[in-house]
Amino acid sequence: MAGAAGREMLVAAAASRWSIPVEKCFARSHAVYNRDDDRSLPYGELAGVAGDMAVPEDPVLKTRDQFRYIGKPLQRHDQGEVVVGERIYGCDVKVPGLKYAAIRHVPVLGGSVKSLDKSPALAMPGVVDVVVIPRFDRPYGSLGGVAVVAENTWLAQQALAKLEIEFEAGENGSYDTEEYKKQLVLNVESPAKKEFEKGSLDQAFKDASATLKASYTGGHLSHSPMEPMASLVWVQDDRCEIWASTQDPAGIQRTVGEFLERKPEDITVHVMMAGGGFGRKFKCDYVQEAAALSKAVGAPVQLTWSREEDTRTGYYHSCSAQHIEASLNAQGQVTGWLHRAAFPTISSTFDPSVVQPSARDLGAVAKHPYGIANMRVESGLAPGHTRIGWYRAVYAIFYGFAINVFTDELAQAAGVDALQFHRNIYDNNHDPDQKEQVKRCRSVLDKVAEMAGWGKKLPANHGLGLAVHHSFESYIAMAVQVEVDGEDITVHRVDCAVDCGLVLNPDIATAQMEGAVIMGTGLTLNTEIRFKDGAVVNSNFHDYPVLRISEAPREINVSFTGQDYRPTGLGEPGVPTMAPALVNAIFAASGKRYRALPIRSV
Repeated sequence: MAGAAGREMLVAAAASRWSIPVEKCFARSHAVYNRDDDRSLPYGELAGVAGDMAVPEDPVLKTRDQFRYIGKPLQRHDQGEVVVGERIYGCDVKVPGLKYAAIRHVPVLGGSVKSLDKSPALAMPGVVDVVVIPRFDRPYGSLGGVAVVAENTWLAQQALAKLEIEFEAGENGSYDTEEYKKQLVLNVESPAKKEFEKGSLDQAFKDASATLKASYTGGHLSHSPMEPMASLVWVQDDRCEIWASTQDPAGIQRTVGEFLERKPEDITVHVMMAGGGFGRKFKCDYVQEAAALSKAVGAPVQLTWSREEDTRTGYYHSCSAQHIEASLNAQGQVTGWLHRAAFPTISSTFDPSVVQPSARDLGAVAKHPYGIANMRVESGLAPGHTRIGWYRAVYAIFYGFAINVFTDELAQAAGVDALQFHRNIYDNNHDPDQKEQVKRCRSVLDKVAEMAGWGKKLPANHGLGLAVHHSFESYIAMAVQVEVDGEDITVHRVDCAVDCGLVLNPDIATAQMEGAVIMGTGLTLNTEIRFKDGAVVNSNFHDYPVLRISEAPREINVSFTGQDYRPTGLGEPGVPTMAPALVNAIFAASGKRYRALPIRSV
């Protein structure tokens, strides 16, 4: 609407300039043209006049047959620079007089630096200073730690390694994820705090022909972007200038402004290309730390975290436990659904008194488009012991996993084909408020079944798994074909049916789904952040492996439906369906059921 209004104003401005009727003018490719001759005026020459005109209340939109770009693949403007390594990322920026920094953080949330001998580092030529950075207890402030500022990054890293630092662990020093997840399971396998209820679950279970229950767990996940945390900050008396790979420049202004006791608008943030983010670069602790170092040494400082610091002291996706119980009637229909969830929430990062998911955190379960008449949703205790932050798809990862794997188990218990079981659930949902959700879920479900050739005969040790999930206002169905040979799992093919409304650029949209499949495969097979004695055990890609190309699916196919709906999210909703579809496929191929992610540990 805004674009159409602007176009009409520019056309009117051109008509006024030429003293001709508006109908004799048309806009195309950044200019307005005269239909009677070859005259044209670029938008730039018309903007001043157009800006003084009244904004049209009901501008005419283009029809689909008039679209020139929407729905057509468009190449990225910077694709060539990326391929040849000329794209400038946050860690590539340089300014005169620049100093470089390396940092080692307090390893346990809430801990502190107990003792430090700076002399080994300060004795090295080229080392500018060794700076203790206190914890900045604000949203996205530093954990605290010790940094070395030097004439180059390598020297800063080597000097940091020579320091003898003793840390005080603090109250989270006993955090152990293995024991914590066991407790989460106990918390969800017992009655918990009721957050949502409809119908009579007790009666549904009493009248059931069969019941089923299962628990599902998932571990912490690290964002692990290709480019670790990096920023350059120059704090001066009259200004502060920042160059950062960030997803939230306004958040940087607020946090650094509070640290420096300056107004946010007095801080300039240059947003650099981020070498991966996935939600991690919404947080700006690494920028606040660079500001502290620049202020301490009176020079511009570029701080780049090592891979080890990025792995050990980040913000993590929640570990979780889900427990589901369901009742079936004699026709194999789901009549009741109990769902308990326990996980440290993002809110716990800002408020330690938050010790379990809220009704809002569980809303995706309560509003799930299965539309089961009798339902109860409960939250179990799960106090936070580390920093929890947004990770691609957020809570939908473990909801999508638990719900879809449990649905597959229900289909097995009912003796019904998994595809037909999903169809039956949607067909039995008569909630008028979920009519559109059901229609769109069913649409992607049927499309992916067609793409995958559901029901076809497969080679020995091959299996086909299915998952459907609605998140971020989009609808995704996946069918995964795997081969299982002992402990070896080969993902041969992934079919994705996607309804994210009108697709503006199918090339980028397809790439988003392909990336989601790769990321989802990795978190299914391998990746988990583990804590012991309050600190992260992992350190680098050898013990937190991102997916290798040898493990990647051999073939990924993407198809889009729902083009008549408005555009919705696509950066995140592809991830939650991959893990359950893969796990269900493994069961179909081998008879082995996995209820915990990742399915193997490094």
